[in-house]
Amino acid sequence: MIFSVRLFPEITIKSNPVRKRWTRQLTENIRLLARRVHEGTKVIQDWDRIEVRVPDDSKEYEGQFIDLLGRIPGIANFSLVRAHPFESLHDIYEAALPIWREQLTGKTFCVRAKRNGTHEFTSTEVERYVGGGLNQNTEALRVKLKDPDVTIRLEIKDDCCFMVVAKYSGLGGFPLGTQEHVLSLVSGGFDSTVASYMMIRRGLRTHYCFFNLGGKQHELGVKEIAFYLWNRYASSHRVRFITVPFEGVVAEILEKIDPANMGVVLKRMMLRAADRIAERGKHPAMVTGEAISQVSSQTIPNLAVIDEVTDRLVLRPLIVMDKPEIIRLSREIGAEEFSANIPEYCGVISVKPSSKVKRERVVAQEAEFDMSIFEQAIEQTRVQPIDAVMEDLQQTEYQAEEVEVLQAGDKVIDIRHPAEIEMKPLKLEPDQVIVIPFYNLSARYAELDAGSRYLLYCEKGVMSNLHAAHLYDEGIRDLAVYRPSQKPF
Repeated sequence: MIFSVRLFPEITIKSNPVRKRWTRQLTENIRLLARRVHEGTKVIQDWDRIEVRVPDDSKEYEGQFIDLLGRIPGIANFSLVRAHPFESLHDIYEAALPIWREQLTGKTFCVRAKRNGTHEFTSTEVERYVGGGLNQNTEALRVKLKDPDVTIRLEIKDDCCFMVVAKYSGLGGFPLGTQEHVLSLVSGGFDSTVASYMMIRRGLRTHYCFFNLGGKQHELGVKEIAFYLWNRYASSHRVRFITVPFEGVVAEILEKIDPANMGVVLKRMMLRAADRIAERGKHPAMVTGEAISQVSSQTIPNLAVIDEVTDRLVLRPLIVMDKPEIIRLSREIGAEEFSANIPEYCGVISVKPSSKVKRERVVAQEAEFDMSIFEQAIEQTRVQPIDAVMEDLQQTEYQAEEVEVLQAGDKVIDIRHPAEIEMKPLKLEPDQVIVIPFYNLSARYAELDAGSRYLLYCEKGVMSNLHAAHLYDEGIRDLAVYRPSQKPF
């Protein structure tokens, strides 16, 4: 199985040294991620494309690689290619016929061929022979050289013909690792999640900074979202998740700051803390999910007051986006359900917010602020590798029973993300499996029949144990984790 990967167009217009360096980075990213799917995968770099060769033609691997290549930053599009050895033009036609017979029914088409090597025929002769044969032996409408419904692309190298079977859109953007590191301030809501994704897509290595205002459950939700973004779109590079306990800072704001200024002061405190953390981590810029006038603290006058607490560059990729547009993009990247279940804690402390705070009054009120509380929050900041955040939350006195073999009457609750379930559905009897994504588990568990034993399932068992412990805290006892010795898909 072969995939031909095309570079994002903005890469191709760079200077030769930059283009070579970025293409090399993209090649390494693909190679690293592809070998996690199939260790025998070969990734070959060319000037204008990257070739991915998978030594297994099964539909299972085909689907997994289509999914993988569709979410790696830097890829404009990619094609599934079949290789066919040949000795004559008729061999090429016979290879093309079963691939294109059904797809040409009732449509106009043309054949485009490229050659590399020494042959007794020209590219034009290939196009005429194959095109004529398909026109006569399929239900195609006719050959149309300009703007056809279907374009059949052939690439001939020596004694092998490569046929594009299907073409897929890539993520676009720049290869991860070609740009600087940034620190993204995340709350788990739609805005900060989409802003972080947009940075990743542009090739920036994005670290996460979370200000905990809502306790353990809030932290759990945000870590799940950050882990999902990294695991799906950025796992070629390691990043960090930083947690700042900000409950004490919020309490001080509630006591010392006028209601009209609370939202702005909270953002100023967050930016001050993030600036210190970014300095420590050598991140030249910070990222927020703010959009003009979406809330009172995000007007231009208020943003100006917020930004003056730092000289570090603050990037706001959503600054002119509408909320429906942000939610639509969240849905496209698979994060909508995550964010929909996260409360917006940042907004709860402003009772009568001002859209145009008076800077002098804000500064005067902050002068009464007990900054030792702020310093304590900085000191208690916790930094973790992103791939360790879920294991960390799993640490609890409760440990769910792990079951390897199902018993009669057992029900497996598949808590994986819907995209993962679609790629790797469990091969169990339909009445044995209930699909409830982990972000809906707490709300929907009460709807289940109390007469069955339920076992949570995720591929590595980390999320299953984590949510089993959470349900245990809510009083649910008859629950286990499904951990088969062999993968059940």
